[in-house]
Amino acid sequence: MNSHRKPRTPSPLTRRAVRVGLFAAGVAGVATAVPAQAATGGTAAKVAVASDHVFSHADRRDHTEEKDSFTIRQFGKVNAASVRNQANAVSAGCTADDACRSVALSFQIVTVAGEHTRLNAVNLSDATNKSCTGCQTLAGAYQFVVSTPAPLTLDSAHRRQLDDIHRRLDALTRSDIPATDLRTRADSLAAEVDAVLKDAVAHAPKGDARQDVTMRRHLDGWPGR
Repeated sequence: MNSHRKPRTPSPLTRRAVRVGLFAAGVAGVATAVPAQAATGGTAAKVAVASDHVFSHADRRDHTEEKDSFTIRQFGKVNAASVRNQANAVSAGCTADDACRSVALSFQIVTVAGEHTRLNAVNLSDATNKSCTGCQTLAGAYQFVVSTPAPLTLDSAHRRQLDDIHRRLDALTRSDIPATDLRTRADSLAAEVDAVLKDAVAHAPKGDARQDVTMRRHLDGWPGR
């Protein structure tokens, strides 16, 4: 009997199922905090990955586009975290008599815990006018990273305060106030978020490591660049 068997060729349906499975596994790996097995000792090492991006585009077909995001990501105890927050606004091809308005605001709140957490935080915004005389274009990115020795879970009182700020951010983004005033109002809301988070940290269990709230702000736009 011949012991050498001809390899079976996977059917197209089988190959497609494998591809879908691999794609799903890749997406799951970047969506939330990901547990990874350490190289030695069998200890689970937790890595948190988060990315938030708001993009708005206004032109002669759609003169006004205003978008915002307000995300809260509580990762608990992690060994490392990579977080990115970005806002982009574009106004293109409008005129002074027929001006465009494009607003993109992104607020990202991240909580991480650990004594020696490695953090890579990126916060960017970019507002672009493309042949758009008299247009109002504003992109604002606000990132808040809360670092504590023990996991911090925001309680209902602090969550209600943040929910109220979120509602006011939505109203502000969709308002028709001038972009220069909108910048000031967005900064004011960011200061409120910072105060809420610092109050939450002040009431959190203390540990050996320093606990703090870091706010990163990046605004870009016309007018008042």
